[in-house]
Amino acid sequence: MAKVLLIGEPMALLIADTVGPLEEVESFTRKLAGAEVNVCIGLTRLGHEATYVTRLGEDPFGTYTKTTLEQEGISTDFITFDDAYKTGMMLKGKVTDGDPHVAYYRKGSAASKMNPQQMDAIDLTGFDLVHMTGILPALSPDCRAATKRLMERAKAAGITVSFDPNLRPTLWESKEIMAEVLNDLAKLADIVLPGVEEGMTLMGSEDPVKIADFYQSLGAKQVVVKVGAEGAYARDGDVSTMMPGFKVDTVVDTVGAGDGFATGVISGIVEGLSFNDAVLRGNAIGSIQVQHISDNEGLPTREELDAYMK
Repeated sequence: MAKVLLIGEPMALLIADTVGPLEEVESFTRKLAGAEVNVCIGLTRLGHEATYVTRLGEDPFGTYTKTTLEQEGISTDFITFDDAYKTGMMLKGKVTDGDPHVAYYRKGSAASKMNPQQMDAIDLTGFDLVHMTGILPALSPDCRAATKRLMERAKAAGITVSFDPNLRPTLWESKEIMAEVLNDLAKLADIVLPGVEEGMTLMGSEDPVKIADFYQSLGAKQVVVKVGAEGAYARDGDVSTMMPGFKVDTVVDTVGAGDGFATGVISGIVEGLSFNDAVLRGNAIGSIQVQHISDNEGLPTREELDAYMK
């Protein structure tokens, strides 16, 4: 069992019970969302120890979030509460085709008030890997500085750092600032996990080879470029392999697929699998995720994953 540290903003997720515009939906089902939350849940279901760093509001959604994380076996030792700012939330539509409409309510949230000083208080002893995404630094200048501080501390401690750009353009001042900040953070990562569309936004190309070249030039040892249903382009040092995707007959919901992919890659790496086998596992869990409506309910147990990959 490996120990992985993750940081981000968890949100109460209200999923529409009926198809249609969000403003016309009358009832919703409550779940928990957040890219890093999804990866935490995925890792614990595979038997690893995940610790989640965040800041929650002293409100019902904050209590619900902490309780749900603990029920999933996730360590909440580094979660703090804020009596002035609220826990973020989001609405997600229900669709029969394409991506669902999502509405965020997270501006000025408790998580957006995290700062570098909070990162200095985290004891990194014993962690095998720190996983970051590009979402937290989009929330505020303090979160931007906090993300960088934690990545710097992990790197200085010799801990493997993985970084998923996970673009959220609506949260940034501009696409230019987003690209500049995220590429700067990528310099601190050992493993970078961009998608082909993210490559176009961040460095001007959808060519997996050029994307991998770019992030290796910034210092990444390993780069995985997600290429949708086709699979993923894996670059480990100077060795490149296109790892095939898994055929899916019916796509239910694409939200959370990238988090499932990250779960597979990270878990494979900390378990000592070959890099290509870790990427193949990422493809498998990503394909499982798109067959489920919730962001994380489809994340498999070890037994379910083994059966699926066979």
